[in-house]
Amino acid sequence: MEKQEVKLFTREELKNRSSREECILIIHNEVYDVTKFLEEHPGGLEVLMELAGMDASEPFEDVSHSSDARSLMKKYKIGELVEADRTQGKAAYAPQWNNDQPQEQGNWSSWALPLLLGIAATVLYRVLFL
Repeated sequence: MEKQEVKLFTREELKNRSSREECILIIHNEVYDVTKFLEEHPGGLEVLMELAGMDASEPFEDVSHSSDARSLMKKYKIGELVEADRTQGKAAYAPQWNNDQPQEQGNWSSWALPLLLGIAATVLYRVLFL
């Protein structure tokens, strides 16, 4: 079985491929032609069109796509970015292929600061005005 050669693209050549007739996205240095998926996208075609021709890695991860969505996108992959155009620091929004991660349960720091500020404001009010 022959290894299939990966088609390489530059960001420059992709930036104008942003129409309903040709909608290209870059996600984690891989290039996807989502033109045929525009009407099927659960979030609406506007979401994809807004990012067409650009790097959509961060918005893609912000939405927390399911493992099914990640699997589906494989069929739209048409290539990858050339080495010089690849994002090196993608750890900030690296793909998390396992969506079965436990949800964070009640992080105490998310409520401790507002609680302390409320107590301080109450004490200050009582000292100054009562």
